[in-house]
Amino acid sequence: MTRRTRTFLLALAASVPAVALADDPIPTRGFGSASHHWRRLKLERFIEPTLDQPAYRPEQFREIAANILLFQREDGGWPTNYDMTAILTPDQREAVAATRSRRDSSFDNGNVHSQVAYLARAYAREPEPAWRSACERGLDHMLAAQLPNGGFPQSPGAKGYHAHITFNDGVMIGILDVLADAALGEPHFAWLDDARRARCREAMGRGVACILKCQIVVDGVATGWCQQHDENTYEPRPARTFEPASNCPQETAEIVAFLTRVEPTEAIVAAVESAAAWLRRTELTGIRVERVKAPAESFARHDADFDVVVVPDPSAPPIWARHYEIGTDRPIFLGRDAVKRYALAEIERERRTGTAWYGAWPTPVLEDVVPRWRAERLGR
Repeated sequence: MTRRTRTFLLALAASVPAVALADDPIPTRGFGSASHHWRRLKLERFIEPTLDQPAYRPEQFREIAANILLFQREDGGWPTNYDMTAILTPDQREAVAATRSRRDSSFDNGNVHSQVAYLARAYAREPEPAWRSACERGLDHMLAAQLPNGGFPQSPGAKGYHAHITFNDGVMIGILDVLADAALGEPHFAWLDDARRARCREAMGRGVACILKCQIVVDGVATGWCQQHDENTYEPRPARTFEPASNCPQETAEIVAFLTRVEPTEAIVAAVESAAAWLRRTELTGIRVERVKAPAESFARHDADFDVVVVPDPSAPPIWARHYEIGTDRPIFLGRDAVKRYALAEIERERRTGTAWYGAWPTPVLEDVVPRWRAERLGR
C-alpha cells in the first residue's frame, strides 16, 4: 500500500464528523457476530479491543462507513471478526491500514456481504464516490468467489472444510440475499450499473440451483440442509470436531426464508414445503434451556461463569436442536473429541457454553414467512 493510500484511509477514518447524521439509522446487526468474536472471544488478531472500547452510534453512518473502507483489503474483501462500529484509537487505525495487502478475506460470521450492504445503503443516502467504489469492489469479490456449482465457500481459495459450500454463520444465504437485493433492484442498489446487476442475477440463479442440489433426502423424502456441503458431491460434510454432518434447523430456516424471495417454480415450492414440514416434525416441546450460575472457568477461547442445562417445562414454546442425526432426526451433541452424544449434559462444559445448541430459529419462518409466501406468491 502506498503512503498516499494509507494517509487517505487514516484521515477518512479519523476526521469524519462525530454527530448524528440521520433519523433512520442504517442497520448494523449484520456486524453483530464478528463484533462479538472480536470483543468477547480469545482469537488471534492484528488489533486487540481496549477495555470497554466504545462504538459509534447507529446513526453515525459516515464514521462506520469510514471504518469499513479502512478495513477493506486490496482484493475487495474484509478480514472477519472485527467490529466495524468500533471507535478505533490512532494506533489501532494505523495497525489496520498496515494490513491492507493481507490475503485474509473471509465470509465467516456474516462478513463481507454485511459491509457491501451497509455501503450500498450509505451511498444511496449520500453519494460519496469512495463508498460506491468500495461497495462495487466488495460485490466483485463476492462474485469472483462463487464456486463453479453456484455455492460459496467460507473463505475464497481455502482448503479443508473452509472450501465446502457453507451455509453456516451467514455465509451463503447472507451473500445471496445481498446479490438478490442488487439483482432485483432494491432501493439501496438502485444506483448499481446494469452489467453488475446482470452478474448478480446470474450468480443468484446459480446459487439457487446449488441450494436445491444440497437438500438432504432421506428415504426419498427431502428434509433440510447441513451447515456445510461437499463442493463436488453436494453431500453433507462435517467441519470442526463439534460440527458434524447433520440436518440443521437454523441453516434450514435461513435457506427457506431466502427461497421465498425466488420465483416459485415447482422445484422451489417443493423445497420450501418439504423443509418446512421437516422443521415441524423436528420441533422439541416440553423443555427449555437455562443458563445457570457456575464457578468461573477460563477456556482456550472464552471464559464462563455459567453453565447451560436443559430442564422440563410443559409450557415452553417449541425449540430446535442445533444438529439432528440424518436418518433418525435425533438431536446430537459433540464436544472437541468429535464423539456423537444424545444429551447436552454429556459433552464438556467448554462446548456447552461455547455453542448455541438450541434455538427458536425456525419459529418466525414457520409462523410468518412461509404463510405469507403461500398467500402472496402461491395464492393459498
